[in-house]
Amino acid sequence: MGAQQSVNAGKAKVDMQLDLTHMLCEALLPPPLRSSGVALSQIVGRISLKHPSLFGRSEKLDVILDKGINDSNVAVAFRRPRPEWLSQQSFVIQLKHRETHIVDDLLNDSPQSFSFSPGLSNQHSMTPEVAVHGFPADNFTRSGSRGINLSRLSFGLELNEPATSNWTSGTSVKFEHIRPVNNQGRSIARGHDGFPLTCSGNLHDNMIILKQESGYADVNDNSFLKVNFQMEQGLPLVPKSLTFNRVKCAVSKGIKLGPTFLVTSLTGGSIVGDMAPYQAFAIGGLGSVRGYGEGAVGSGRLCLVANCEYTIPLAKHLEGSIFMDCGSDLGSACHVPGNPSLRQGKPGFGIGFGYGLHFNTDLGQIRVDYAMNAFSRKTIYFGINSSGGS
Repeated sequence: MGAQQSVNAGKAKVDMQLDLTHMLCEALLPPPLRSSGVALSQIVGRISLKHPSLFGRSEKLDVILDKGINDSNVAVAFRRPRPEWLSQQSFVIQLKHRETHIVDDLLNDSPQSFSFSPGLSNQHSMTPEVAVHGFPADNFTRSGSRGINLSRLSFGLELNEPATSNWTSGTSVKFEHIRPVNNQGRSIARGHDGFPLTCSGNLHDNMIILKQESGYADVNDNSFLKVNFQMEQGLPLVPKSLTFNRVKCAVSKGIKLGPTFLVTSLTGGSIVGDMAPYQAFAIGGLGSVRGYGEGAVGSGRLCLVANCEYTIPLAKHLEGSIFMDCGSDLGSACHVPGNPSLRQGKPGFGIGFGYGLHFNTDLGQIRVDYAMNAFSRKTIYFGINSSGGS
């Protein structure tokens, strides 16, 4: 569910945005109706509050609250203006529980900024590790927890280069301390089956990560092309820190074909060097292969995911779509320490397809998508977001 509202505060304007997505598995659909508590646990969303001129000198305040299926987080950023031709600097401290793009979203297109994301409670600083260590349930439509949680603490320095007409780039260096814990909050080094949960084999992993991210976007009335490239290098600057190279690239292309619109995307990734199981690329779920639970397709050192969606106008504000997603770990699951994907019986390759209805309103686009996986299990995704239609 999405809504956006602007509030005038003197000469400033405060923008508040709400985005929610609701996933209903076949087991939750009538008849019979299941418990509403289980259904509500499938809601993910974001509340974003933006103030463009906090003290009247173009200082920006951003507040983002994210709620995932298994986690939640809060990020606050304060920015003060800096000449566009200078590199944009920011100091970032974040307590987080899994890899997210909250701070990245706050710092996009921003001058010098400072952001701090505190851990509000155990549920905010720890999350069930279901993407890699979870077991597939209900014919792979969801992932159950094995009682393994991750606590992640990171802080670092980020440098955003001045943006050109089509290119953006940024570099960051951060320290991460990652600690697996059980449901009682106690540190653990091995899972219930005795396999190690960290790369070091100890109760925690430390790493210093140098990250380079570049983006390209070319958009016009008839088509668009977007490219995002990320490279992370683990630096051996402290004793027993992980040394690795992780690369991920995503390319999406949209073409207008008469009144219809075709969007295709391809995402690939690779990890070489030291690796902990939780660093594996998880395949499956919303934004990956629909019809599967998070990570239910597989997890490996390599990944390749392809998506294709064809949208057809049905009425003035109504669109219909057909889509197909597929993803694979390219046979790399056996190279993840402990082989968590193989031990959980994940197939390593998955394909999902379906159709949907999109209704464009002043509040945003209402989407209802019906997906089926390779095991003929059905999932309905319902969402409203402020991004609008194609």
